[in-house]
Amino acid sequence: MLRRDRLALLVSGLGPIGRLPYAQGTWGSAAAVLAAPVCFVPLPLFGRLLLLAVLFYVGAKAAGRTEELLHRKDPGHVVIDELVGQWLTFLPLAAPTTFELVAGFFLFRAFDIVKPPPVRASEHWLPGGFGVMIDDVLAGVYACLCLLVLIWLRA
Repeated sequence: MLRRDRLALLVSGLGPIGRLPYAQGTWGSAAAVLAAPVCFVPLPLFGRLLLLAVLFYVGAKAAGRTEELLHRKDPGHVVIDELVGQWLTFLPLAAPTTFELVAGFFLFRAFDIVKPPPVRASEHWLPGGFGVMIDDVLAGVYACLCLLVLIWLRA
């Protein structure tokens, strides 16, 4: 296996998370929530947006190559899309509380699993790995909006 292929598998699977036997997407989301207070939330808004854009592009390239290597469309191994969607859920929050992190986790997982319109259809809007990534972006937008409503209702 080529070095670039190993790198694609490593990036798309967020290291060993994509190789877990069950619920890789849930584990990928959980890892994203745990990493967010250290790697994402401290950044200024522009830095967060830039990081999400870079992760989307790199993740799409890695996911596309992983699809080719594993001969499957959107294989469970690919969890970098959960990282992007989960962090997008927290995008507008300056200092999310533990409650907000947990609520954001469950909201994102719900939208990622249920895939309400147009989330499911979005998988076909873009080719290859970009299609893998875009549905989690939309699930993250839904989760973010619902989280903001929930925060507003609790205030």
